[in-house]
Amino acid sequence: MDAILYKIDSYAILKTSMETKTTKQEPIRKNTFSLDEKEMAQAGLYFGHKTSRINPKMKPYIKEIRNAVHIIDLEKTAEKLEEALAYIKELISKKGVIMFVGTKIQVQELVENIAKECNLPYVSQRWIGGTFTNFDNIKKRVEHFKDLEEKKKKGELDKYTKKEKSKIDKELGNLKVKFEGIRDMKELPSAIFVCDIRNDELAVKEARKKGVKVVAIADTNIDPDLADYPIPANDDAISSVRYILEKVKEVILKENGKN
Repeated sequence: MDAILYKIDSYAILKTSMETKTTKQEPIRKNTFSLDEKEMAQAGLYFGHKTSRINPKMKPYIKEIRNAVHIIDLEKTAEKLEEALAYIKELISKKGVIMFVGTKIQVQELVENIAKECNLPYVSQRWIGGTFTNFDNIKKRVEHFKDLEEKKKKGELDKYTKKEKSKIDKELGNLKVKFEGIRDMKELPSAIFVCDIRNDELAVKEARKKGVKVVAIADTNIDPDLADYPIPANDDAISSVRYILEKVKEVILKENGKN
């Protein structure tokens, strides 16, 4: 949470260094996805954690230290984000499926909305152990959920007592929370997009175990090697996560001919 607490006048922290950089020759970088470093700065992507929380493997992505907080190099963020978007573009073009994972309270609604707009599976409440590693059993639970839902819709539960119906409704509510986002997922996705690797560590572990590619935001306290396509950026600020997810959505919708 320190990344949020310290995000005061965030754009001002980088403003001087970004203005200075414009006087130098900019490195040539292919920008296929309209990535703007000033927009990234305004969204707070560069803002890392306190220096005491650094993961050593994130050092190559750090530009400087300001007020005992690591500042992420947005040039490198743009490079890695381009790589991730290029992978997602290729995946969608081949009819692959990417699942969105974001169970931290502040991103739950955002993740759910983005996934629904893209017509893709998601987990926004809690990662159920075995979602990937015990997928056959998970599918059975999903089918049970859908079956109960259909029976209620058709009025087939009306024959039960009030107490029994209340119990079934409670079960339906729990199943909906757990499985609504993956109700139409017939097989494991090709990849997952993870908003916070630490918060959804189990999802990352299961994906890696089953050979599912991991695209993920990697803050300064994260091991970027846990992701196949790490994106060095702030994973605490909703504005940062939204910026990245919107770029992902744009690529997916455009590739599907909806943008």
